[in-house]
Amino acid sequence: MLEPKKSDNLPLSGAVALVTGGSRGIGLAIAHRLTKLGASVCICGRDENHLKAAAAELGRDGAKILAVPADVSEASDIRALVDRANRELGPIEILVNNAGTYRSGPFHQLSEADWDTVLDTNLKSVFLVSSIVAPSMIERKRGHIINISSLAGKNAFAGGGIYCASKWGLQGLTACMAEDLRAYGIRVASICPGTVATDFSPHIGRDTSKMLQADDVAHAVESLLMQAPQSFISGIDIRPTQKP
Repeated sequence: MLEPKKSDNLPLSGAVALVTGGSRGIGLAIAHRLTKLGASVCICGRDENHLKAAAAELGRDGAKILAVPADVSEASDIRALVDRANRELGPIEILVNNAGTYRSGPFHQLSEADWDTVLDTNLKSVFLVSSIVAPSMIERKRGHIINISSLAGKNAFAGGGIYCASKWGLQGLTACMAEDLRAYGIRVASICPGTVATDFSPHIGRDTSKMLQADDVAHAVESLLMQAPQSFISGIDIRPTQKP
């Protein structure tokens, strides 16, 4: 764990956030945004080298950082992750379910293993992590759960069968989570970006400068966290101003 270099009176000072898939791409951009707002941040991922590099990078923001290797499709890994975050940082107030993966191709040419990998990472993990984190939020009667979904959760396209299924499912899960938790003062929302210029998926023949950037998603996360106390935004769609 990297200790903070300074303490600032920032909007999220004292808050603890967990960002799954936080070692690169969108997750890393979100973690940066949260640290700059004053939160202590735990990131997790499967690649220890990426995690170490991300933790060192985030530590330069002056925040308290915890980087934990974990497979968020495994309940035992999640329990160990959450226990460690609670012990070393404090109760999780902000959960960003960002971990994701992608498989493309005509549905009839993909395998059962492809289905399991995508659905376990993109959908099952959100159920598992949220169900383990939520009881503490319920007890404290506050919290934010933000699920990073996709416009693929609303729009079909050729070759996207498994990925779209995972994101359509995530949209339904998010809406039901919001209804289950709103009475406890916990806000649940999804963010649905279009294609983002990261290494998550290929962008051959597209102008990446016109595409959404990871920080655009981080900005949406900040917007959800800075809402007025008597209401909540249940979802945000993000598109680029120009088609790449």
